[in-house]
Amino acid sequence: QVQLVESGGGLVQAGGSLRLSCAASGSIFLIDAMGWYRQAPGKQRDLVASITSLGSTNYAEDVKGRFTISRDTTKNTVYLQMNSLKPEDTAVYSCNARGSTWEKVRLVPFDSWGQGTQVTVSS
Repeated sequence: QVQLVESGGGLVQAGGSLRLSCAASGSIFLIDAMGWYRQAPGKQRDLVASITSLGSTNYAEDVKGRFTISRDTTKNTVYLQMNSLKPEDTAVYSCNARGSTWEKVRLVPFDSWGQGTQVTVSS
């Protein structure tokens, strides 16, 4: 089992900044990629940003230039720095991690989600 614990959400005024963190724990062998997704009320969950084990990043078009994803591989932690926040960024942000974990003596793939953290941007 791989657990993800997120932190850093909250209420901020438009134009402000927030930094989200997501730490993975468990019998992790390798994390292939970690990412942040968000879901606003009445909408589907969409990818915000992701980062691979090689450091390659991918961003949704509407956050490019404002959000930055980074990671600390020694801590199995991914961060999302969100600047110039807009009211339309309001959503529940969830962390995802994919990779391989030990199950007894064999490696099995995992695809885990965090519990989500609320980000609210007021106008």
